[in-house]
Amino acid sequence: MSTPNTVPTYIKATLLLIGFYYFVSMLSIGQEIILPVLYAAVIAILVSPLVEFLVKRRVNRIISIASVLLVSFLVMGAAVALLSSQATKFIDALPRLIDKFKELIEQCTALFSGYFNVSGQSIDEWIVKAKTQLMGNSNAAIGSTLSTMGGVLATAFLTPVYVFMLLLYKPHLVEFTHRAFGVANDNKVSEILTETKVIVQSYLVGLFIEFVILAVLNAVGLLILGIEYAIVLGVIGALLNVIPYLGGIITVLLFMVIALITKSPIYVVYVLALYAVIQFVDNNYIVPKVVGSKVQLNALVSLFAVIVGAALWGIPGMFLSIPVAAILKVMLDRTDPLKPLGFLLGETLPPLLKLDLNIKDIKEKLPFRRPKR
Repeated sequence: MSTPNTVPTYIKATLLLIGFYYFVSMLSIGQEIILPVLYAAVIAILVSPLVEFLVKRRVNRIISIASVLLVSFLVMGAAVALLSSQATKFIDALPRLIDKFKELIEQCTALFSGYFNVSGQSIDEWIVKAKTQLMGNSNAAIGSTLSTMGGVLATAFLTPVYVFMLLLYKPHLVEFTHRAFGVANDNKVSEILTETKVIVQSYLVGLFIEFVILAVLNAVGLLILGIEYAIVLGVIGALLNVIPYLGGIITVLLFMVIALITKSPIYVVYVLALYAVIQFVDNNYIVPKVVGSKVQLNALVSLFAVIVGAALWGIPGMFLSIPVAAILKVMLDRTDPLKPLGFLLGETLPPLLKLDLNIKDIKEKLPFRRPKR
């Protein structure tokens, strides 16, 4: 009686690691091809209901797609033009901000020298040395930046074409997906496609609403404090907030630096307090009510996805990481052997850092509450 040949575990693990390595390498090498397709797929899912609405009204599919894309790009263009007009003022003031920043560094150098009994000349030499090293690495940084900008421009030009093609051939692609997985899995494929579309649409719409609210809150708060360039900073802060966890840290540091340069040092504390209040409102009211639980990913997975996206594809990968991880979770949850992985990606803990602001319940819990007569 012959026994079935079994592959040793160490060989399976080795093959799995090699396959994973080549898969990640392909994602990194092919980013100029993959990124436009992913962005196009997300945008196509987002605007698909408008296209289908026009098609059901017996409008030609090509005309429907062209109309929706034209209106979308006009709205985006108007928003970019408005932001550019505000950003121009900020760019024009950069030399003045740099001069103030140099003065601030000189003051800090004098304070540090007097407090720690270190000569100012030594500190200046250290600053010059650090500046020289920075300039020595600037050529590589400039080359990397130009390469990134080239990739961004290529993505910007290719994405609309891919969006148009994906919307045009959507029925064909859906039919291909059903045929690829067979008639037996037809219902499950329909559920996965429908749930993926709903998650992406709900997440992006909620994210856009959150972006608008945060931009208004940031700008209004900075205007009240008298911080210059409040509108531009408010929009930049709302845009960075799309990047989970890391975006908030970058935003508050940016606000504090601008406040320190343009105002007195006490305004750094004011800006920090303002941003803490805005983040409290965002985390406890805006996200649960607007974004909600449309993307059921835990914090560890979200942070890891952002880091992996940045390592693979830079800043564009950071913005794509959460939607892609959410789509992956939907597929894992719908595949029986992979459901444990879907559970691993999901959120099971209760929300933290929330305050119970029900005044009636708080009064009932007070130890010194007077007894009712």
